[in-house]
Amino acid sequence: MTSSYRERVDPVPPHPPQDHAPELPAAALSTGAVARRLGVSPTTLRSWERRYAIGPATREDGRHRRWTAQDIARLELMCRLTAQGVPPSEAARAAVGAAPAGGDADPESAAVPETTAAPGGPNALPLGEVRPECRGLARAAVRLDAPAVEQLLEAAVAEHGLVTAWEEIIAPTLHAVGRKWASAGERYVEVEHLLSWHVSCALRRVRPAAEQLRSSPVLLACAPGEQHTLPMEALAAVLGERGLPVRMFGAALPAEALHEAVRRTGPRAAVLWSQSRSTADRPLARSVAAIEWGLRGARGHSALLLAGPGWGTGSPDPRTERLFGLRSGLTVIENALRPTDHAEQATRTGPATGTRA
Repeated sequence: MTSSYRERVDPVPPHPPQDHAPELPAAALSTGAVARRLGVSPTTLRSWERRYAIGPATREDGRHRRWTAQDIARLELMCRLTAQGVPPSEAARAAVGAAPAGGDADPESAAVPETTAAPGGPNALPLGEVRPECRGLARAAVRLDAPAVEQLLEAAVAEHGLVTAWEEIIAPTLHAVGRKWASAGERYVEVEHLLSWHVSCALRRVRPAAEQLRSSPVLLACAPGEQHTLPMEALAAVLGERGLPVRMFGAALPAEALHEAVRRTGPRAAVLWSQSRSTADRPLARSVAAIEWGLRGARGHSALLLAGPGWGTGSPDPRTERLFGLRSGLTVIENALRPTDHAEQATRTGPATGTRA
């Protein structure tokens, strides 16, 4: 689900709104854009400006803050120092003293003081080329700044929608935490746990559509022994948001329970997630795909969709299909839910009558 994305900056009008207003560098950023980039709240930036005089050098009409590359470099250093336990007052003094001088460089490639050669310092996550919101979320997670993580996740979902927020902001950050954890022994486990918890909470706050499609549900489960549930939680949230009925069974569903759940719910589609090859049980997948349900003479079977890297890239077994990514996976699921004859044409029903399995 990861990919490369060109970082973006908020556009600034090429001319000041009034004749007496100072001319701004073309790439100066608003306070909100800087906050998302750094993983702090706009309130925190204003507090730092008020207490430690580490604000933007330029204001539009004297009211709207616009942060230049040099302003952002100071803030980045202050964030790194406070994440290492340096008191904010001392971090501010060090950041002001180490800030680069002059020039109107691009804020997305602002110079970093020589004392911190790597962007984000030694604790930075290996993100690569991603959205600025992704970097901000990563910085907040490394600082264990739970309120900022929560705010950034809510803002990402509200601004970009759940699918884009997951694929371009949340998933890349989760993958970076996993890579950092894998390369640092037992360090950063706390970062992974905090971020995963807040991602899960954000996904569960997504409200399902008031009207639900009257159709067989989509069954979501993790393979036996598989504990990674966040991708399935994201899929459940998106399906619910689109009014599709879901039955979510979470982590490590035993094989017998998976068979029974399919028989009892009669899902048009069942998604089985496997994060690693050790939990990708192909004989189990074949047995689930072969299950028939319903009344004698009108038996049906589910489209079994295998999701997650554990299943590899080989050809799927009969009656199974691979899912790759949330957005493309939604298309496959929606195609599987299309009615097979006129009698099964989907209808919309209000919340009073609910859904029919």
